[in-house]
Amino acid sequence: MKYNFLGNTGLVVSELCFGTMTFGGKGIWEAIGKIQQKGVNDLMKVVVNSGINFIDTANVYSHGESEKLLGQSIKDLGFNRNDLVIATKVRGRMGEGLNNVGLSRYHIFYSVDESLKRLQLDHIDILYVHGFDPKTPVEEIMRSLNDIVLTGKVRYIAICNWPAWVVMKALGIAEKHGWNKFVGMQYFYSLAGRDIEREIMPLAADQNLAMMPWSPLAGGFLGGKYHRGAKNTEGSRRHSFDFPPINKEKTYDIIDVITEIGKQHDVSVAEIALAWVRLQKGVTSTIIGAKDVDQLHANIKSTEVVLTADDLKKIDEVSSLPKEYPGWMAERQSADRALK
Repeated sequence: MKYNFLGNTGLVVSELCFGTMTFGGKGIWEAIGKIQQKGVNDLMKVVVNSGINFIDTANVYSHGESEKLLGQSIKDLGFNRNDLVIATKVRGRMGEGLNNVGLSRYHIFYSVDESLKRLQLDHIDILYVHGFDPKTPVEEIMRSLNDIVLTGKVRYIAICNWPAWVVMKALGIAEKHGWNKFVGMQYFYSLAGRDIEREIMPLAADQNLAMMPWSPLAGGFLGGKYHRGAKNTEGSRRHSFDFPPINKEKTYDIIDVITEIGKQHDVSVAEIALAWVRLQKGVTSTIIGAKDVDQLHANIKSTEVVLTADDLKKIDEVSSLPKEYPGWMAERQSADRALK
């Protein structure tokens, strides 16, 4: 296992981050996974023994059950809490109350307290805002996040799923007031979804923000069960929870290519897909999940895959984004600034 610095924080995290969305299985999360305490403990043993020190959860995962199971596992297995970097999230609806959703100061502070109870911890290492809240001003959100850090209950703040312009606005507001800034970004990124290469990844590079891709296997579509003509996809997450949206026809083309590359390296389609994400410039820690220990071992093994320049060229040719305006214009107009 290799390690990277998280942006400019000085904090060191493993190149893989273990995501706990499969824990619990309540509500819509049942389709993703419904692992209970024994299974959680079995997975967490493998995670920590492999060298992964970065664990990702969220309050909305199985409506709090993921956090509870993770927290109990850390206690059951006697892990040194200070050896782990624990991330959770705030924004989603956590109850029927009118104020039990969003990024108001009320909901942020209440949610952090509730997450800490479920996790059985005295602080959260990284608190992500889990999505955009159009009804709360960005300045109010950043003020609240700064204040929650000052309480000592949260060490760092980070961002999920916001448009690039809103992230930059938030960073500017924090800079202006001397408040804590976002230190990292968690966004959907895979061979089947390279959209963040347009605006998000350049922003992250410019602002020295860590990048943690979620769903690097595109919700299981790159897990090995899907190809043109595939009929038996039962057991795959996509079979009952078709998310995130992707261009499936294009993804079948990608699968054809990485299947052949996988055969050359004697590894699975999933391992090639995970290795590609891990090797992309700017990626700090790739979030992997698992329904069982065997799947977890296979995902961790992807860190051993070495893709050649020719492999990367073939993958890029089949998966790259079409050029869009104003990107192609900026590229064209930058040509006259190159030194001969």
